[in-house]
Amino acid sequence: MATKKKKSAKSAAAKPAKKGKLWGGRFEGGTDASVEQFTESVSFDQRLAPFDIRGSMAHARMLGRQKIIPQADAAKIVKGLQGVLARIEAGKFDFDPALEDVHMNVESALTEAIGPVGGKLHTGRSRNDQVATATRLWQRAQIDATALAFEKLIGTILKISEKETETILPGYTHLQRAQPVTLAHHLLAYAQMFARDLERLGEVRARTNVLPLGSGALSGSSLPLDRAGVAKELGFAALTQNSLDAVSDRDYQFEFLSAATLSGLHLSRLCEELVLWSSAEFGFVQMSDAFTTGSSLMPQKRNPDVAEIIRGKSGRLAGNLVSLLTMVKGLPLSYNRDMQEDKERLFDSADTWLACVQLTEKMLRATKFNRKKMAEAAADPMLLATELADYLVRKGLPFRQAHEVVGKLVAACEKQNKTLVDFTPGELKNFCELFGADAPGVLDARAAVGARTLVGGPAPKAVARQMKELQKVLAKPRPWR
Repeated sequence: MATKKKKSAKSAAAKPAKKGKLWGGRFEGGTDASVEQFTESVSFDQRLAPFDIRGSMAHARMLGRQKIIPQADAAKIVKGLQGVLARIEAGKFDFDPALEDVHMNVESALTEAIGPVGGKLHTGRSRNDQVATATRLWQRAQIDATALAFEKLIGTILKISEKETETILPGYTHLQRAQPVTLAHHLLAYAQMFARDLERLGEVRARTNVLPLGSGALSGSSLPLDRAGVAKELGFAALTQNSLDAVSDRDYQFEFLSAATLSGLHLSRLCEELVLWSSAEFGFVQMSDAFTTGSSLMPQKRNPDVAEIIRGKSGRLAGNLVSLLTMVKGLPLSYNRDMQEDKERLFDSADTWLACVQLTEKMLRATKFNRKKMAEAAADPMLLATELADYLVRKGLPFRQAHEVVGKLVAACEKQNKTLVDFTPGELKNFCELFGADAPGVLDARAAVGARTLVGGPAPKAVARQMKELQKVLAKPRPWR
């Protein structure tokens, strides 16, 4: 969730700090202004504010319940935090870069609002476990939004596929026409990829949904904190089991960025095919004006820019993952300031990924499929060479020999400028005695597709099974609904 900035961090950073540092007790001199500007993170981590405040309210209530601070003070802190959150959500909060990060900005505003009682909020916690908690809460919410977008995308593919179970087009290997399939079967291949992306999101969510609050700076607390109570209030399923690991762990971020990167590859492949299919050389699809652009020079152009940009964004997702992995690979336990660099990578990938999924769904829903062009491409008899080989196998010929026979037949087609359907049964017998009068009957694209009824095949019956299984995936109980 992004919050509105009343003024830019850069312009605010040029002004002198209004308040002393909340950690400044042991320091006699001030921080150099250029260091403040270089090290501040509030310009980007302010989006954590609602999650930071939510965690702080749960922490304050726990401190009151445990009688670590008076109940009245805890209630006053919670009410003060609600006021700070209201200002942030209304866009009336000035984030001060001199206070470094979102956490210190919130605490400073709280203390200004309710007085010294606000200083009791930080009892039993450090910014280390505080930021880890806020980030996990934020990532959990981002996972939920992305998962819902994937469910919508898969649902759109299923709706299109229901209408295209009989639409024949060539399947390709090496970008060469290979065998006929159905459009539904082709699109459902991407639905399977996105279903795996959805499952991965659920797995990442489970490992994200662990509460680190109570781990302190690195060694927990001697105060009687109720970590389990805080976890229950915040919806966490478990507690971190080692305080050193809890504040230095970025695995849940790596997994999120890894899932985003892999998913970006899936989205990129789909967009690449839409780009190819929208070209005059294919003509399989016409993309909507809403998701294409024109040329500043050539009036006739319809450029698939959105698909191309999504394809390009996959590299950005991969780059963010590599950046974060490189940052952490040599860090000793526990927290190090390098880790501040995780937020921009994490936020950028989350925003990019979600936007790509949402735009892909909208773009696909608005795309028109040219069944006539697909049928013309699939009418090439050479796509059915394997059907002839399978015919000979059913007659008892070993497949390798059948493959060789049909290979010679294809070579003859090229030399004589013929196609497979141009050979009579008698002529086919010149290549193999096992060819009978019924052999030309297998050279029918619709029959060839319809015969491939195995689980995972392109026949309409097999496609119907695929769709039922995907509907089950969408119907599974999920924590984000």
